[in-house]
Amino acid sequence: MLVTEARERVGGNITSRSDPAAGYLWEEGPNSFQPNDSMLKAAVDAGVADQLVFGDPKAPRFVWWEGKLRPTPSGPDVVTFDLMSIPGKIRAGLGAAGIWKAPMPAEEESVEKFVRRNLGAEVFERLIEPFCSGVYAGDPSKLSMKAAFGKVYDLELKGGSIVGGVLALLKEKKANPPPPRDERLPPKPAGQTVGSFRKGLATLPSAIADRLGADRVALNWQLKSISKEVDGRFSLRYDTPQGPKTVRAKSVALTVPAYVAADLVEGKAPAAAKSLREFDYPPVAAVTVAYPLSAIRRDRLREEASTSTSGATTLALPGFGQLHPRSQGIVTLGTIYSSSLFPGRAPEQMVELLCYIGGALNRNIVNQSEDEIVAQVDRDLRAMLLDPQLAPAPKKIGVRVWPRAIPQFNVGHLDVLAAAEKELGKAGWEGVLLGGNYVSGVALGKCVEYGYEFAAKAAREASKVKA
Repeated sequence: MLVTEARERVGGNITSRSDPAAGYLWEEGPNSFQPNDSMLKAAVDAGVADQLVFGDPKAPRFVWWEGKLRPTPSGPDVVTFDLMSIPGKIRAGLGAAGIWKAPMPAEEESVEKFVRRNLGAEVFERLIEPFCSGVYAGDPSKLSMKAAFGKVYDLELKGGSIVGGVLALLKEKKANPPPPRDERLPPKPAGQTVGSFRKGLATLPSAIADRLGADRVALNWQLKSISKEVDGRFSLRYDTPQGPKTVRAKSVALTVPAYVAADLVEGKAPAAAKSLREFDYPPVAAVTVAYPLSAIRRDRLREEASTSTSGATTLALPGFGQLHPRSQGIVTLGTIYSSSLFPGRAPEQMVELLCYIGGALNRNIVNQSEDEIVAQVDRDLRAMLLDPQLAPAPKKIGVRVWPRAIPQFNVGHLDVLAAAEKELGKAGWEGVLLGGNYVSGVALGKCVEYGYEFAAKAAREASKVKA
């Protein structure tokens, strides 16, 4: 096995940065992960499980709606939370139960159509639309429910309604319990939370590379072409710091973005390349800024027990972060309270905020300067989170503009992907496997979960080629 990486480091778009002298640690790509068992297994196998950190599962998530940061429902407060009206909650409950909803249509639905049909306008406008902006930086009128949120889509398919699907799924699990959990894994954190590592997400890919060894990981290798030889192997030509190199392989796990894969397969499978170029990657900027804790609006702070030896109470910004519906006049997609979520992200009495801006509905950020982007983020934060009278100019920690950021799982996504894979097979390139987040899903946890399946698939393809 050989892992080749075009950049000078492993990890792809996982980009952890730090300024030890100033006391800041921040992310410029993915910011955290859902702690599924695949993620925990990867951490254990890489030897970094002791470096895992998890956010407080009780930390609230907020949505900016009608001039107020309102917490999203999280268990007992599902009835009392004020983000939705009482009629909106009733509509959502009846729809989830299948009492008040239209039948499932024959054609593929967008996220917007699915949610409005099943749960009503308020759930879409106040919960799902900002969630789509925060996760995909996408347009929910174009995102495919089946491709982007397949597990929820499958519930209605399985049980006739969302609640019916949950009951059917529980029945299936009872009849066919899952295999015993790997006893090496740490306990799953209670509730809904996210994880990282003490020194950032880059800890995991770096540790995996160390375990594999330098003879199995090649950095700064630019893949230029792929061809198939008469013995069934593939020939991969690279530009490397040591000059041109060729690698012969039984199978190729291609985890580059779709538009890069298109260039590599076009000579042999032009129809596959055409399909791969259909995937949209809108731009997104990751902006990390810091403010004094005293600049946060007083109604957003709470008292916490101090970690100092004095034992005194101190003020803190609680929560996971906030999302902003497009209808509310805020340009920033969402803000993560990085220093509240994980330890060691900012100096004491400073608040580090990671803000995402851009996406499918705001592609102009590629034409803006860093200062212009930071100024827009600052204006949005002053409207929602900061006390305008007390907040100084933001401390710019890091700005990373990704011209092609998150692949959009729009309506037709799965059909386009299947067409590309079919065309590769017709060209005799079954051993060139399409991977990456346009296949697995965009969340880091989904990528790692799919990675185990993808590795097994690559091994099966390699086994078909005679030694």
